[in-house]
Amino acid sequence: MKVALVYDRVNKWGGAERVLLALHEIWSQAPLFTSVYNSKTAGWAKVFPKIIPSFLQKFPWAKTSHEIFSPLMPIAFESLDLSGYDLIISVTSEAAKGVLTSPHQLHLCYCLTPTRYLWSGYDDYFKTEKSRRLSRLLISYLRKWDKIAGQRPDGYVAISKTVQSRIKNYYHRESEVIYPPIDTDKFEIRNPKSESNTKYLPCSPRGVAGRQAGKILNTKYFFVVSRLVKYKKVDLVIETFNRLGWNLKIAGTGRETNSLKTKAKNNIEFLGQLTDQQLLSYYQNCEAVIFPQEEDFGIVPLEAQACGKPVVAYRAGGAVETLIENRTGLFFDKQTVESLAAKLQSFKAAGYKAEDCREQAEKFCKEKFMIEFKKYIEAEWQKHLKNIFTR
Repeated sequence: MKVALVYDRVNKWGGAERVLLALHEIWSQAPLFTSVYNSKTAGWAKVFPKIIPSFLQKFPWAKTSHEIFSPLMPIAFESLDLSGYDLIISVTSEAAKGVLTSPHQLHLCYCLTPTRYLWSGYDDYFKTEKSRRLSRLLISYLRKWDKIAGQRPDGYVAISKTVQSRIKNYYHRESEVIYPPIDTDKFEIRNPKSESNTKYLPCSPRGVAGRQAGKILNTKYFFVVSRLVKYKKVDLVIETFNRLGWNLKIAGTGRETNSLKTKAKNNIEFLGQLTDQQLLSYYQNCEAVIFPQEEDFGIVPLEAQACGKPVVAYRAGGAVETLIENRTGLFFDKQTVESLAAKLQSFKAAGYKAEDCREQAEKFCKEKFMIEFKKYIEAEWQKHLKNIFTR
């Protein structure tokens, strides 16, 4: 059985990329098809035997500014030649599910979410009437194509019950839920005897501009790990901590970096893009992680719990499925400063056990994901073969 993997774009690092690496461990010879590949920002992908991008790879700026090429994504994925493969596994939150296959092939989609800016996230991406008017024809075209593309996979796996519901709502397809993996070997509870117990943390050259490198962590702080884009609601956390005056550290970069820095008071520190070791240290030394957005699943709350830390999260999306209220975290009910501030003021770090947080995170380990996913694929492949022979 020849297997091919398909992913929207290979130009960043995040939760979906961890899924691809886990799939690579199962099918190490499978090539990775995609719209564009940026080797400079996606070093993790070098383990794949072959990465095959679409014609968009030759376009200026496509590797770094893929958003402007969204009208061409349908054509890009339909142009990929997958004829030499028996099993196609698409991992997608956009157009990769739209690849063309033949009846003898089996196409299974691991859906991160139905295309966010077309469906569940439309209001976040197009907030003003002017932006909606300007994008109306494009969105109409892409929605029609996305509805068609949504029927092409032979089967769906959702990353959460939240996404399962969206697949049913937007594509009218049934799906199974297999939660994405987290690296419970990398993210672990702080060992008092280890080097991570140091009061000093190395700072990335790209982080903490204008602040003291290796700042002493002898004060309590809360922690945010996020891309700095609007729907992540980091501005809500900043406004809340501006009011509270408590220490907040923010890891991550994105389009909103400068505007968020302008809003933040001196009790808020921007760390930039951290190395894995730096990120681990900040997780291990924080009071709690703040998770203010509605996510399809959300890896960050599980990384925090793997490090023995509780999470204060917005009660929506995947966080509802990965946190145990009053045992591994707390929920706030409205995305307002008042709601988040009230919940933080009731939070007591001493009320949470690191072991409980860790136990919850281990339910989402990579080994479990690989076993469940492989079992699902094998069962679907046997059904596929039976259907072929009985036609």
